[in-house]
Amino acid sequence: MSDTQQLAGLLELVRSDPAFVSISEQAQVASTVDLVGPAVIYPLAIAQIRQSQESGVVLILTTTGRAADELAADLSAYLPDEGIEVFPSWETLPHERLSPSADTVGRRMAVLRRLAHPIIGSVHAPPITVLITSVRAALQPIVADLGDQKPVELKIGDQASFTETVSRLVALGYERVDLVDRRGQIAVRGGILDIFPPTQEHPIRVEFWGDDVEELRYFAVVDQRSLEHAEHGLWAPPVRELLLTEEVKEKARLLGAAHVEVAAMCEYIANGQSVEGMESLSSALAGKMSPLHELLPPESSLILVEPERINSRALDVVKTAEEFLTAGWHSAAVGGASPIDLSGSMFTTMSEVVREVRHRNGSVWNLTQLPRERDDAVITLNANENNNYHGNAELAGRDIAQALGIGSTVVVTAEGHGSIDRIAEEFDSQGISAVKSESVAIPAIPKVAQLITAHVDRGFHLVDSQLWVFSESDLMGAKSVLKDLRKMPSRRRGAIDPLTLNSGDYIVHEHHGVGRYVEMITRTIGGAEREYLIIEYAPSKRGQPADRLFVPMDQLDLITRYVGGEAPSVHRLGGADWQKAKGRARKAVKEIAGELIRLYAARQASKGYSFGPDTPWQGELEDAFPYVETPDQLSTIDEVKRDMERQIPMDRLVCGDVGFGKTEIAIRAAFKAVQDGKQVAVLVPTTLLVQQHFITFSERYSAFPVKVAALSRFTPNSQVKEILEGLAQGTVDIVIGTHRLLTRSVNFKDLGLVIVDEEQRFGVEHKEHLKALRTNVDVLAMSATPIPRTLEMAVTGIREMSVIQTPPEERHPVLTFVGPYDEKQITAAIHRELLRDGQTFFIHNRVESIDRVAARIRTLVPEARIAVAHGQMDEGSLEQVIVQFWEKEIDVLVCTTIVESGIDIPNANTLIVDRADKFGLSQMHQLRGRVGRGRERAYSYFLYDPNKPLTETAHERLATIAQRTDLGSGMQIALKDLEIRGAGNMLGGEQSGHIADVGFDLYLRLVGEALSEYKNEPAKEVNEVRVELPINASIPTGYVPQERLRLEAYKRLADASSDQSVDEVVAELIDRYGAMPGELEALIGVARFRVSAKSAGIQEVIATGKAIRLSPVVLPESRAMRVARVYPGSKIKGATSILLVPKPTSGTGIGAPELRDTQLLEWLHELFTVLFSNP
Repeated sequence: MSDTQQLAGLLELVRSDPAFVSISEQAQVASTVDLVGPAVIYPLAIAQIRQSQESGVVLILTTTGRAADELAADLSAYLPDEGIEVFPSWETLPHERLSPSADTVGRRMAVLRRLAHPIIGSVHAPPITVLITSVRAALQPIVADLGDQKPVELKIGDQASFTETVSRLVALGYERVDLVDRRGQIAVRGGILDIFPPTQEHPIRVEFWGDDVEELRYFAVVDQRSLEHAEHGLWAPPVRELLLTEEVKEKARLLGAAHVEVAAMCEYIANGQSVEGMESLSSALAGKMSPLHELLPPESSLILVEPERINSRALDVVKTAEEFLTAGWHSAAVGGASPIDLSGSMFTTMSEVVREVRHRNGSVWNLTQLPRERDDAVITLNANENNNYHGNAELAGRDIAQALGIGSTVVVTAEGHGSIDRIAEEFDSQGISAVKSESVAIPAIPKVAQLITAHVDRGFHLVDSQLWVFSESDLMGAKSVLKDLRKMPSRRRGAIDPLTLNSGDYIVHEHHGVGRYVEMITRTIGGAEREYLIIEYAPSKRGQPADRLFVPMDQLDLITRYVGGEAPSVHRLGGADWQKAKGRARKAVKEIAGELIRLYAARQASKGYSFGPDTPWQGELEDAFPYVETPDQLSTIDEVKRDMERQIPMDRLVCGDVGFGKTEIAIRAAFKAVQDGKQVAVLVPTTLLVQQHFITFSERYSAFPVKVAALSRFTPNSQVKEILEGLAQGTVDIVIGTHRLLTRSVNFKDLGLVIVDEEQRFGVEHKEHLKALRTNVDVLAMSATPIPRTLEMAVTGIREMSVIQTPPEERHPVLTFVGPYDEKQITAAIHRELLRDGQTFFIHNRVESIDRVAARIRTLVPEARIAVAHGQMDEGSLEQVIVQFWEKEIDVLVCTTIVESGIDIPNANTLIVDRADKFGLSQMHQLRGRVGRGRERAYSYFLYDPNKPLTETAHERLATIAQRTDLGSGMQIALKDLEIRGAGNMLGGEQSGHIADVGFDLYLRLVGEALSEYKNEPAKEVNEVRVELPINASIPTGYVPQERLRLEAYKRLADASSDQSVDEVVAELIDRYGAMPGELEALIGVARFRVSAKSAGIQEVIATGKAIRLSPVVLPESRAMRVARVYPGSKIKGATSILLVPKPTSGTGIGAPELRDTQLLEWLHELFTVLFSNP
């Protein structure tokens, strides 16, 4: 992103500034210097220190990791050619039995490698000259010599032993899985290695030919398909900081024998297996530990940004780490001979860091806003922070014109080209001379402002140099963000969804009903090997063993997993009960289909408003989104815009897990509507959400003339009157409110779009009221209750639907802890959140005792600011508390489940749920979705009362929430808890009985069929095509060893309904697994043959005795004579529509071998040409 690095010229402009001259002089002598001035000038001052230093590294300490990232972004604009890097801290504390994420460890290891072994000119390991880190990362000791661990490096044409490469990666801590979907994982298939290095945007697929590296390419996690070539090759640093060497394994064996409380963990380590939380034992197992500053070259400088805050943060860090040591290991003294000595991994102190830097001839710089009486050198930076103009262009223009008038240099920066263009237009209209340029001009152009696309967080005025720098956030109050779009994940072709079947799972067979899956086996029939699934059905006679059905892999399209009830009754093979259940469901489905069709017809017939194409402002708003959109988000935004531009009113439902970016879609759609002069109503279920959406929408629109208003019980009556008048007159563009928006008193001048958030929370009567608006107004509904993909297909056409399934970049799964209520644990958890300036939700769902609980937490954590929120508080106080929490004036919010739906506070990253055994599964999932919405790692603690027994269901729910921590696991939790409700919402509650009878997927297919019937579309018949021929057709286990991935491939082939879809599966298999073996080629041939049999209406092709039987075959007389002529001995049985053709042989003599495998398939294709093609 070279155009964000064009401010290097500013250092030239300030070269003669007295303060900057002093900095250059002091940098030549190792000393301690205080730089006193406002925080906005720090990045420029640090750049000057770096440029004045001749050797070593500049180590910069900030209070938090977030501050380190922001400083790195600012510095790279001033120092475009320096190696600036951030050293992240663990998300966990050293003694917690939780491991830091592979992403974090990988980034740390890459930095340590570059410090120990820099390579000038290397893409992966160039020298680091400026290292920025938080105080927490600087004080935590690191296992010595980690920088000497060689990363795995591969380029095309390299020679490397495949097995040794895999062993080396496993030794570096990579987890071996069957499908790579997150950083720090590898998967091996034949000669293909998939690996997700922690420093890369996408995983890399490495193809070996023997021991030669043939190809390296990126691939997308979602659909596992290849993207572009990885031109710089593979560079894979370790992803664990405790590597399992022989020495570590031996120490673990001895430690486990001596201390029973860590015996289980140590057993895993001794056997060479990585285990969650093993890093907590680093100092006991790895030996020497060194803090970060000891790993820097001599003569490195240390810069402390706001040393007062750093010192108090350092004390907090040490205290909290000690608390976790006692909370996590207070059982260590029980049963063990003595507590384990973990002192080696305790945090070092700030005075120790400063002393060591001085000892190695480095300077220490204190950047502070508070001048102190000291003997050390003090340099005062004569600078001021700019005013924040909050979008007041006239006032900003006046100040800039005045500065130019007295001969000052004025530089204006913004991060998007669109914003620079808009500022240029504004300056032009005010008569201010301005020039757009790539970099700061030297010498400065007199009386002309310079407009530069670059990153500056806040601007400043450097008095002695007469230099003014204005940033976009100074002028607008908000800023656009430049995103790196080079590596945008491609649109997904079809997400990988392995069909995981465990023994005992219920499945539904299209023709035989609900059965129980047993296993997958290989059988040899007629000399050909094939794989089958065994499905168990109820015995046909009482007291007999269960009947078994062998389902060949090419019929997997007839099988779906059963979803629909707890434990369904298994049907009998050939019994009538399955047909009855299907009949009942079909009849019920017809009624719904009629209702849905009436809605659909009314919508198609009504004329809506057709919105125009995107405006330049729309592009600017979208550029200002601070995150990279996920592929699903992009496709959903495109679909919504397309709907809005059509004449037919939009009715689209967007489903996505909690925090997957649905609000941004609403913001963009609403803005598009306002651009065409229409009004927008945003309907949300709770007053808290109104407040929050109001703030989010207002912030995103701050740079544009859009009037947003909020209507809820919090809105004072005087304002309500004003807003209602504004809506009627058209001066209010967007109104956000609860169901109050649906009352008769609310009249719009020109309503164009209704957005319904958390749609599942609105009752039928609200929806009826909306329907009255709905016939010609566009409606965008959003729901966090995930609705399975199949529902999407069945109801499409009635209601358009988009599903967002990819989590946003940089989101980590929430670390989830389930355990008994323990005050030490709670204290330590809250302290850990306070350490990173974060906030905590403490959920206690009983209003009568909530104040008592809050008082208890106050005594445990006296320094935290604690407040209480629940639904029985009066409106004013509740609003007050939520706004304070939003504005970070409260550290711990003790509240009821009032926060469960939709409140979004990215800074709140710890959730503690008291008496979690009393909550439902979906409630726990929704609550957990409240944290982990930023880049910080989030923690959730689900606590139960240790003195009361857990019920069976509570235990099961807590176990599920502990296991399902993946992002998007709402989809899996939904299968347990929500799927029926999702369907019930859409289709009406009385349907759930039928869903339980026939299973969810089949039920939805029935809905689809009934809809086609009403629309007079030809119904899709599900033809079962039985192909039983002597063909060795299977996916060899050597090609795809994992059963669930083999099942997935079989299912994709069975579902293929055209040659094109078979081609797609083939392309994907070759991409993911390499060249296809013969048996698989034959299986592909069978799949293509099934496609042509299906289109010809053939349901059976079976080898019997001396003939091949095809049925049903109905041929005109002329065609029958032709068959008899070409295939002598053929018989057509007209009454039963069966054709028998003698088996083909490879010669004409007696005893000539019969054709098999691919030769037989070729013969069958010729037979089909004779039977069905036009002569």
